[in-house]
Amino acid sequence: MPSPAPPTVLLPWERAVVLLSCVLSALGSGLLVVTHALWPDLRSRARRLLLFLSLADLLSAASYFYGVLQDFAGPSWDCVLQGALSTFANTSSFFWTVAIALYLYLSIVRDARGPSTDHLLWAFHLISWGVPLAITAAAVSLKKIGYDASDVSVGWCWVNLEAEDRVMWMLLTGKLWEMLAYVLLPLLYLLVRKHINRAHQALSEYRPICEARQLQRGSSASMADKKLILIPLIFICLRVWSTVRFVLTLCGSPAVRSPVLVVLHGIGNTFQGGANCIMFALCTRAVRTRLLSLFCCRCCPQPSTQNPLGAPTPPKMRESQESRRTPEVPST
Repeated sequence: MPSPAPPTVLLPWERAVVLLSCVLSALGSGLLVVTHALWPDLRSRARRLLLFLSLADLLSAASYFYGVLQDFAGPSWDCVLQGALSTFANTSSFFWTVAIALYLYLSIVRDARGPSTDHLLWAFHLISWGVPLAITAAAVSLKKIGYDASDVSVGWCWVNLEAEDRVMWMLLTGKLWEMLAYVLLPLLYLLVRKHINRAHQALSEYRPICEARQLQRGSSASMADKKLILIPLIFICLRVWSTVRFVLTLCGSPAVRSPVLVVLHGIGNTFQGGANCIMFALCTRAVRTRLLSLFCCRCCPQPSTQNPLGAPTPPKMRESQESRRTPEVPST
């Protein structure tokens, strides 16, 4: 492998953009965790997997924030600590992202149900937490985590570029799993989408002839169809810049220091939690409706149920007020 390019200097505006991306990602991941805690009826198995992905993204955003804020100029104990945390969280995020796609494929296409899915969830935990933890522990114990001159990062620490076997450890601590996700995510979501389309076509002639319901179902199916396309597409668009700089670093190219690439790499690695929040909270009607209701209730408190004279409100009036206060929430 050629000697690495000179250290990448992180400009103040670049640091500000990446720090903002870290904050937005942390807020998005936190919002997904809060929605899971607030509404038990939304805790499907798929959204439980999303909870664990959000926890990994939250830890990833926090560790990257510290690394970008410090902008390490050399090896130190907190550089190693930050590098270990971000390596574990980032690798775990890859595994949980693929786990969600695999779960959807098995439950929709293969029709996995009952105890088999419970065993599958335990397997996801074992792999998605255990493998990143084992890799990170091995990298730290062998002193492979350290200062990387920002050539393969944006201010944070990762694999020490002075290590002789740095390419192998870059692959093990992130790049191998990232590139596997590039292949597995589009493949799994494409299979799910094809299965759903075939099911819709098979059932189309048996659907009740009700124009309003057909429009509503068509709208829901269209949104689900778009998500199945956007999920892998957004993941690749965010992560590909990291892969590009990794390849440029291997080639010893000075283009690795391009400000555009540095910023895109910084946003792509840190904004995964924000992208998941947009897809699975703000663009999901059941969650979005409840968030808006919660926000409106906090900002615009309802008037007292008693009349000005202090007498109790008549039952019929109280019922009408309660019905206005708690609108029916759609299930999808």
